Amino acid sequence: MKMFFLISALLGSVLSAAQVGTDEIRKSIFFDGGSYEIDEYQAVELSRWLDSIPNLLDKYEIQLISHTDPIGGKRYNEWLSKMRSQSVFQLLLSKDIPEHIIHAKDWGLENPVYSNDNYRGMILNRRVDVILHPIVF
Repeated sequence: MKMFFLISALLGSVLSAAQVGTDEIRKSIFFDGGSYEIDEYQAVELSRWLDSIPNLLDKYEIQLISHTDPIGGKRYNEWLSKMRSQSVFQLLLSKDIPEHIIHAKDWGLENPVYSNDNYRGMILNRRVDVILHPIVF
């Protein structure tokens, strides 16, 4: 929970749900450095967010995009990134979301969204983005 409040303070607002483009919906789950455990607050918030999406299972596929900061080197961060996406994956399965609509991409320390040249950027890169993509018929 302390990670959530730290990130909120850094950004001035919670990065929970954001509309990206016109069709994609995303929520970020943040982690402490070196951790792949989802804190209780974020687990509850993710569940509430998923429950707020009408017809979620009929209309969306879920993509998990996992990131890390560069601390620990490439091999360690590849493992950590995979463990983070697996933690979110397991949480989604516990919400009765079918495995076949969940896809993961583990970036590790590659392709950071925020600068790893400062502490703020490193904190923001310790996350898994849960992205809902509309199913096109």
